[in-house]
Amino acid sequence: MERRLDGKRVLVTRPKERVEELCFLLEDEGAEVLSLPLLELHPPEDSRPLAAAAEAIQRYRWVVFASPSAVEALMEALREAGTADRMGLVRVAAVGPRTARTAEGYGLKVVAEPPEGTGLGLYEVIRDDLQPEDEVLLPAAEEGRRELELALREQGVRVTRVTAYRSTPATLSPEAQEALRTAPPDVVLFASPRTVEVFLEAAGRERLGQARVVAIGPTTAAALARLGVEVAAVAERPTPEGLVDAAIRAVHG
Repeated sequence: MERRLDGKRVLVTRPKERVEELCFLLEDEGAEVLSLPLLELHPPEDSRPLAAAAEAIQRYRWVVFASPSAVEALMEALREAGTADRMGLVRVAAVGPRTARTAEGYGLKVVAEPPEGTGLGLYEVIRDDLQPEDEVLLPAAEEGRRELELALREQGVRVTRVTAYRSTPATLSPEAQEALRTAPPDVVLFASPRTVEVFLEAAGRERLGQARVVAIGPTTAAALARLGVEVAAVAERPTPEGLVDAAIRAVHG
């Protein structure tokens, strides 16, 4: 079998909770993978809003998930509240196939998922099904982007956004800094604008060297462009498979 990333050193910057499948697929293509999580995921500092939403989950017509971590956090809150069975009364939408798979893994039926895996893309998918005064629960990262929330509010629906989790920059150890200096990557994968910012702040632009930079989607690609970083390829789908395909395109043109 052709190993299309044979001999290429690929830097993965996703949180450690989200990299196992991606690293496996990259190694299967022959890549030498350097996993350098730039963000650490934590529970919200104040868990009461998430708990209150879980206790009254049946009041919402929609629950909209923007990440697997949001799914996991809400499902844990529902378990603690004893209301998980009421999710059958709520319509579930997910941004991206991995988020949808995570929701389905909990037995939820995902009725809406955008093909391009963005918040605004999801809004376009569900907008015709939204009614004025519908209540929508949006469990999200504390520092998550607001485009989907704003679009929903402009539609006239009532959005309850609760912090499901938060992320903080991970410490870049001297060993990691040295590894980037002595064995620079051929390809760097970025999966969010925040990881781009953290990498540039912690390591500096010079650590990108001659690496080909890959973005998980158009939002991350736009953030890279704003920061003056050339993007070699953008994943067609925000999935591990999509990132690997984009890495291959970045290497082989």
